[in-house]
Amino acid sequence: MKDKLKSGFVVLFILLFFGCKQSDPNDVLGRKGDEVHFAGRIWDVKSSTQPVGPGPNYFSPFYDDVWVDDKGYLHLTIDKRNEIWYSSEVISQDTMGYGTYTWVVQCDPITFAENVVLGLFTWDDSTFFSQANSEVDIELSKWGDAASTTPLTYSVQPVSFGAFYPERTREMDIDPSILTGVTTHQFEWTPTLISWKSFKGKGTNGETISQWSFNLNHPPRIKYDGGQASNPIVIPAPGSHTNTRMNLWTLPFQSVGPINDLKHEVVIQDFIYSPL
Repeated sequence: MKDKLKSGFVVLFILLFFGCKQSDPNDVLGRKGDEVHFAGRIWDVKSSTQPVGPGPNYFSPFYDDVWVDDKGYLHLTIDKRNEIWYSSEVISQDTMGYGTYTWVVQCDPITFAENVVLGLFTWDDSTFFSQANSEVDIELSKWGDAASTTPLTYSVQPVSFGAFYPERTREMDIDPSILTGVTTHQFEWTPTLISWKSFKGKGTNGETISQWSFNLNHPPRIKYDGGQASNPIVIPAPGSHTNTRMNLWTLPFQSVGPINDLKHEVVIQDFIYSPL
């Protein structure tokens, strides 16, 4: 009996110890404070106490909403807490520019609520006027259409800021079931050409799902936002503060949050940036 009690005490101690460790705000796997350590880089976790862009949405500071698991995979969620829906976003502390950006994603976008968006993109707060925020996108979303069968989109901004420029975006006409599970998505950004490709499975050696490219043979376009206008651009250039971002968020319909009122979660297994 004594040995059993002792064993029980040891088990209880271990459970309590590790339970406390998991809730420690300074060390939860790859999450430390408002940062996550993922794919060999440090990423800031975006959070807000009021709705902000994109969306607008609330962005979650909670550890259960943005974290890295014991495989090193990044989890992004949209979850409700105290009757508020929180989206999630991470921002690379590293600056990046021309080169190849590759993400390995695990999700099922055809089951997303029609107003949910997974964004994989570049951004620069300092280049609005000169380069329309230096934004190149890969997005998984139905864009408000519950019946959509084209949830994979490639874009180079500006696309729809004051005017809609259809030549700068492409919803890929593919069998959406091929996006279920693990897929790899990539774009190569150069001064004269942006090329996107997606692959089945992990890595770029699998079956090619889709591809598209955008070159300088297109008219320059202006980004209008907040009463201001950028310079006309064709292919945006990176700036000195351009970084990579990943977010899971909702378009603004009746309210902030998924229109089907369900929690959403995606897993980013890897991210690789190779400079030009």
